[in-house]
Amino acid sequence: MCGIAGTLGVNVPDFHQVQSTLVQMRQRGPDASGVFKTRMSENELTLLHTRLSIIDLDPRANQPFERHNCVLVYNGEIYNYLELKHDLESAGYKFTTQSDTEVVLNAYLHYGLKCFEYFEGMWAIALFDEKQQHLVLSRDRFGEKPLFYWLNCGTLYFASEIKALVSLSGQVPEPDLNQVKRYLVNGYRSLHKHASSYFHDIESLPPATFAVVTSAEKPDAKRYWHLSAQTQEMSLENAIDGVRHHLNRSLDWRLRADVPVAFCLSGGIDSSILAGVAHQKNRDIHAFSVIDKDERYNEETNIQATVKALGCQLHTTHTSTDRFLDRLADLVSYHDAPVSTISYYTHSFLSKAISDAGFKVAVSGTGADELFTGYFDHYSFWLAEMADQSNLPKLLQDWEKGYGRFVRNPLLKDPLYFLDNPSFRDHLYQNTELFSSFLTDAFSEKFVENNYVDSLLRNRMLNELRVEVVPIILAEDDLNSMQCSIENRSPYLDRQLVEFAYSIPTKHLISDGFAKHILRASGRGLIPDMVRLDRRKRGFNAPIDSLLDRSDKNVLERILEPSPIFNIVDREAILKFVKQDLSDNSFSKFMFSFVSSKLFLETVVSWKQSPPQRNGFH
Repeated sequence: MCGIAGTLGVNVPDFHQVQSTLVQMRQRGPDASGVFKTRMSENELTLLHTRLSIIDLDPRANQPFERHNCVLVYNGEIYNYLELKHDLESAGYKFTTQSDTEVVLNAYLHYGLKCFEYFEGMWAIALFDEKQQHLVLSRDRFGEKPLFYWLNCGTLYFASEIKALVSLSGQVPEPDLNQVKRYLVNGYRSLHKHASSYFHDIESLPPATFAVVTSAEKPDAKRYWHLSAQTQEMSLENAIDGVRHHLNRSLDWRLRADVPVAFCLSGGIDSSILAGVAHQKNRDIHAFSVIDKDERYNEETNIQATVKALGCQLHTTHTSTDRFLDRLADLVSYHDAPVSTISYYTHSFLSKAISDAGFKVAVSGTGADELFTGYFDHYSFWLAEMADQSNLPKLLQDWEKGYGRFVRNPLLKDPLYFLDNPSFRDHLYQNTELFSSFLTDAFSEKFVENNYVDSLLRNRMLNELRVEVVPIILAEDDLNSMQCSIENRSPYLDRQLVEFAYSIPTKHLISDGFAKHILRASGRGLIPDMVRLDRRKRGFNAPIDSLLDRSDKNVLERILEPSPIFNIVDREAILKFVKQDLSDNSFSKFMFSFVSSKLFLETVVSWKQSPPQRNGFH
């Protein structure tokens, strides 16, 4: 896990710009740093790297990594590097390190641009091939590792973080105010539907792609992997066994590290089952949890049950209103963007606790909801697909006794709502007209859903996996973790596991009133049944009033003080809103989004007043 950055073009970053960029990427890679410069055709190429040592801690594995007329800077982990190394050694390749970095470079030499098809892991790669006189950029299948680029003034800048683009170029891009409005009105699900950053002209290389760059131009990304969501005939037992098999192998690979590994533990089954699988492998489990006092989000009972059953060493931290605005401002500054939701603010408490305890790797349950039906509306989409089944009355009865008891959204209280309204998605963009009315100029965008497959349920899940939810979670996980010099690993986002999960017949996904039936069944015997069979949606979360003390006059003054946000948001509307009841979940989210956006726009102003190449970032 590391930080990478580079330039290709007519503008060459000077010594101070390079050093400033290395300094501000130090949190991504505190253990070593390096620079490589050369001429590529008619352009100047610069590659920068900061290293967080996880596998092969010896300096011999530092980057930029140079072998056989190729130079590599790389952020991430190739989990199947031992298997690939064996194949490459059989083909005659010699290795001088124990690192996965050398495996990446030799795999490129052996397989060429098809090498990415062989990697299982997370990565953002920039590889210079002197013989071919080209630069290869690539990103992992799900976008776990970021790679931003900016074509500016005849030079292509690329980096793990936007602030590195700024420090390398010496210029501050203009914020995309439409993206801020989109976030405020429609929420985080809308962010990747129209833009990939909060700045004009700064984009991300798409997940599951590579690009061959020969000049200062926008990378022409080509996909090396497509997720097929074609179901296959299989029994329920084979589906359960298959998930158990793939999850075991995935976690085996993701526990490979030369440093200690921690587990993020909520009260839900996703993270609990990962801990259970690790326990079965006789691993010492250090679990880290965030506890909120609000009963809607307090998961302590389930967490303690898992800890007791597995013998975990538990580290807990609690949400608090203490220094909320200062902490959030620091987080926003590091993210180069508003923090997407309260969940990722609370997740930052975890990252700090894990770092303070001396860990450099954390395992989390990201992606399980999108593989195994983790959201309340998934059950309703599933019922709509099962409507022609002869046992529909029994399925409806199961829903009423199970998940139906926990549904708050009035529309979703009708279990067959999507049977009559298959295109309805208003429950995903809540109170948009109200939030739009808070803006100085109204903003409105209808919900758009990509069409990947014919299945109503699977298409919804694929939209969440590819566009709406998982990309947001991964971006926030990466930044929260890297701010604390921690590598975050997501065992559910394993290619073979994901492909298998999407081949399971839809009818098996939910059973006996339980969504996530396949995952729950695969976890039988691994975790306590009170956790495994808990139907409530669990995860790291908190209401805004657990964080923002609205009774504190100083807090309110800071929220309402002059700010660029009030060029797009009506201050009087916010003054009224902040004084009302915010217990409604969408109101709580909007209040957080407003504060986060305000701090972001103030951060951009501070960039312009204090250029990064002179003063760095704090």
